[in-house]
Formats: sequence, structure tokens, C-alpha cells
Amino acid sequence: MATNPKTAIAPAIEFRDVEFRVGEHVILKRFSLEVQRGETLVLLGRSGSGKTTALKLVNRLFESTAGEVRVEGQSTLAWDPIRLRRHIGYVIQEAGLFPHFTVERNVGLVPHLENWEETRVSERVNELLRLVGLEPAQFARRYPSELSGGQRQRVGVARALAADPPILLMDEPFGSLDLLTRAEIQQEFLALQRKMHKTVLFVTHDIGEALLLGNRIALLEAGDLRGIYTPEEFLHSTEPIAAAYVSALRVGIAS
Repeated sequence: MATNPKTAIAPAIEFRDVEFRVGEHVILKRFSLEVQRGETLVLLGRSGSGKTTALKLVNRLFESTAGEVRVEGQSTLAWDPIRLRRHIGYVIQEAGLFPHFTVERNVGLVPHLENWEETRVSERVNELLRLVGLEPAQFARRYPSELSGGQRQRVGVARALAADPPILLMDEPFGSLDLLTRAEIQQEFLALQRKMHKTVLFVTHDIGEALLLGNRIALLEAGDLRGIYTPEEFLHSTEPIAAAYVSALRVGIAS
């Protein structure tokens, strides 16, 4: 039986022939992509490929100069921007924590803005700190300057999850961490995603991270979408940029 388009569930995020330019410089070129609900889709590409620009179009930090970005079936321009951003968790490199807020105030920020009762906020903060491996009695009253890089990143993930948004945007969130800490947090993220089934749009330039974390990988190069792959498909792709990434990965493993 054919699916009625009016009752079909829309993708969590959809880019429809999106272009973004600054002056004469085109950063994204006719970019079309669907992110399905509950999947982790990785945007992989070099610096300047348009990855972070695409991410910021989703929560209207940027607005496209052509085409349309849709969240849960509705154009981002039809959303109230504040409601849109509170509907989406956002994790960036170095976590972006407020340095003058304690850990518990950082994590509870959006629930407070949503006028949750204090008891509910406190319970949610404690729940999430435990979920990301930080014991509330030990960490809730610390300030970001009193945490390690890995601990700050865990707090950043907890803050993004605080109001239980269905969508997470993650912009190279583990890129500044040392190799061992990064590997630990990647595994923790995988375990969290298995529990929570969020829709995640994840930006990285690291092919190993993309293959580990992504259900699918969208490869960008100079504003062009070169292909969309499962990790297995990416490893066997003959697309030149994809093949170059795989070759670099194998050289790195061999060395």
C-alpha cells in the first residue's frame, strides 16, 4: 500500500537545495540531505567544506540564501527561533560553558529558562551528571576552570540533553581532547545514543570518528555534497575524496 504523504513521518532534519553564500563566496551549493529520526548522521569534510555552516542553518544561527531547511517537517523560518533552539541540543568544541556558572547551573540553564520547578531541575541535573559519568556530589558545585577538558566536554553533553531535546547538533565536540580521553568519550557517546536514540547531526574532519559514530556519513568538499554512505559503503567508495580519506586512515593505522 502506498504511503499517504500527508501522514508520513517527516525526516527530523531536511535540507532542500540549500545554498549559503557570503557576498560572492558560496559556502554551500545546492545542498540536499535528509537526517532520519533517531540516527547519527556525520558531516565529514575538511576545514572550509561547509560542515559547520550546515549545522548552524538547522538552529537558525545562519539562514540560507536559497533553498529551505526543515526541522520535523516545518521550515526553520516558520519556527520561533527561541523555541527552535530550545528544541535542539547544541554541543561545541571546548563545551562552551559559562565560566562564572557552576556545573549545576550550566546544565540546568535551559530547564530554568523553561520555568521548570527547582526540584525538577535539580533532579534532572543530577540524573544527567550521573549519566555522563560525573558524580553530582563531587562535581555539581565546581566551576568549569576546576574541570579537566574531558570533564568539561561531559558537562557540555549533559547541558545539551537537559531539556530532553529530540535533536542534537554536535560540532567537533571531542576535537580538542587528547587521544585517550577522546576515545573514552566517543565510547560513552555511543552508549548514550543506544539508550536515548536522539537524532544527531555530528560534524567532524576525523574519518575514524565518522566511521565509529555515524550510522551514515555525508561527505562534503568545498561546499559540495560528494556522497552519503554507511560506514561500510564509505570504506569501499571509489569517489576520489572518500578514497583519499580511507587511504589516509590506512596509512595512519600502518604507522
